Amino acid sequence: MSNLTIGFICLGISILFIVIRMPIGLALGAPALVGLSSIIGFNRALSAIKNIPFEFAANFEISALPMFILMGTIALHTKLTTSLFDAARVWLGRLPGGLAIATNYACAGFAAASGSSLATTIAMGRLAVPEMRRHNYDPGLATGVIAAAGTLGSLIPPSILMVIYAIFAEVSIPKLFLAGFLPGLLTAFVYMVMILARCRLNPQLAPVAARPPTAQERWQSIVEVWPLPTLIVGVIGSIYTGFATATEAAALGVVLSLVIAAAKRSISWPVLVTSLRDSIHSSVTIFFIAVGAVMMTKLMALAGVPQFLTTTMQQYSVDPLSLVLATSVLYLILGCLLDPIGMVFLTLPVILPLFKAQNLDLIWFGILLIKYVEIGLITPPVGMNVFAVKAMNPDIPMGVIFKGVSWFIACETLVLALLIAFPRISLFLPSTM
Repeated sequence: MSNLTIGFICLGISILFIVIRMPIGLALGAPALVGLSSIIGFNRALSAIKNIPFEFAANFEISALPMFILMGTIALHTKLTTSLFDAARVWLGRLPGGLAIATNYACAGFAAASGSSLATTIAMGRLAVPEMRRHNYDPGLATGVIAAAGTLGSLIPPSILMVIYAIFAEVSIPKLFLAGFLPGLLTAFVYMVMILARCRLNPQLAPVAARPPTAQERWQSIVEVWPLPTLIVGVIGSIYTGFATATEAAALGVVLSLVIAAAKRSISWPVLVTSLRDSIHSSVTIFFIAVGAVMMTKLMALAGVPQFLTTTMQQYSVDPLSLVLATSVLYLILGCLLDPIGMVFLTLPVILPLFKAQNLDLIWFGILLIKYVEIGLITPPVGMNVFAVKAMNPDIPMGVIFKGVSWFIACETLVLALLIAFPRISLFLPSTM
C-alpha cells in the first residue's frame, strides 16, 4: 500500500470518527499515529510525535489563547455585557424588529469580549430570548437571531478561532484580528437589513413596544454601557498602535476585565474561581484537539497528500477562483456534518498548501474559513449554536428554530459571496498597519 493511500485512508477514518462523535483530539490523533506507524514504523512514529504536546504548548503565541478565553469567561460571569443589551434595546427597540436588531448588535459587542461563538450564544440567549418572547416576538425570529448573531464570536476580534488559525497558517495574529472587523460589521449590518425588511412586511413577527423610552432612559443607558467598549478599545487598540503584541494584549484584556468588574462590584472569589475553572477546561480541550491536528498534519506531509492535491490541481489548470469556490462548497458540506473545530483542524493540513501554491492571501482565506465555520454553527444536522438555543428554550420545537435560522443562513451566503468577490473588505484594515 502506498504512503499516499495510507494518508487518504487515515483522513477518511478521522472524518468517520468525528461524525460518530468520538472526541475530536482522539479522532485526529489515533488514525495519525496508526498512519505514521505504517509508514515509518511504530517506534519512529512515537519518537516523531513525543515532543508535539510540549512544542505546541510552549509556543509563545499560543499563550494568547488561554488569556483570551479567561478574559471571555470573566466578562461572561461578571455580566459585563448586560448593559450593552439594555442600551441597544432602549435605542433600537422602537424599530420594526427592534429587539432582534438590538440583540444582533449586542451579540457583536459581546463577541468582541468573549471570542467564542458558543459563549456569545449562551450569554445573550439568557438575556434576549426571554425579553423578545415577553414582547410576543415570533419564536423563530427570537431564537434564530441568537443562534446566528452568536456566530459573530468567531469573526469579531479577539477571536479564539483566529488565534488557532494564525498559529497553524503562520500568519500575523494582529493582522488577522483587524481583517475580521469589517466582515463582522458587514455581517451584522446584513442581518439588520433582513430583520427590518421581514418585520416591515410582516409586523406580526415583532410587535413594536408600546411605550417609547424617555430621554433620561436613553442617556442613562449610554452611561452604563462603558465597560465593554473600554475592554475592546484596550485590547484591540493596544495591538493596532503597536503598544502590545497579541499575547500581551490578551494578558492586558484579563487585567482590564478584572479591573472593570471590580469597579462595577461584580467580581467575587466564587466568580473568579468559576471563571478560572471554565477557562482551564476550554483551554485544555482546545490544546488536546490541536495536538491531534498537529499529528495529522505530520502524517499528511509525510504521506504526500498536499503535494498530490497541488500537482493534480496544476495538471487540470485550476485557477484561484475555482479553488476558492471548490473550497467553499467543501466546507459548506462538511459544516452540515462535522463539529466546526474538528472540521478546521482536519482540513487545514490539506487546504493550506493548495492556497499557498496559488499564492493566495492566507489572511483573506482565514476570514473565509471563519465564515464557513459560522455557517456550520447554524446548519443542520449539527448546528451547535442551534442546539445551545434549544437547550435554553426546550418548549420551542427544533424545526421552528432551524426555520428562523434559515433566513440568516441566506444572509451568510450573501456576505460570503461579497468577501470572495471583494477581498479588499477583509484586507483593507490589515494593510494600514
